[in-house]
Amino acid sequence: MVDPRGQRFAAALTSVVLAVVLLTGNGWLLLAQTLVFVVGAAAGLRVAPYGWLFRVLVRPRLGPPAELEAETPPRFAQAVGSLFGAIGTVGFLAGVGALGYVATAFALAAAFLNAAFGFCLGCQIYLAVRSSKGVNA
Repeated sequence: MVDPRGQRFAAALTSVVLAVVLLTGNGWLLLAQTLVFVVGAAAGLRVAPYGWLFRVLVRPRLGPPAELEAETPPRFAQAVGSLFGAIGTVGFLAGVGALGYVATAFALAAAFLNAAFGFCLGCQIYLAVRSSKGVNA
């Protein structure tokens, strides 16, 4: 179980990084963000760089969370972010800027929804897929 405020914090940092990528077209920065996504998806949200920052710098200054959420849907969302980040990175570094910009814009839209409104698009996709298979999240 994870603190959903940590997810919003990570989404806010991700939004800033992805906005900078869109402004600069920097494929190397997108690669760094993609690696952050990969760590979150593979190793868990607590050890991902933004999760670590939240846990060490932000969480101690907050009260306890009102509720916790399952870690699996946000980890799936990180995997989806990894996919878009990888596609965008390949686009930028291979000189296909349009691909880099479109993939980055999709990732930014999803991150911004979570940061601003607490709506995790990747989590909702995960839950919809699980629901369609008749499996509880």
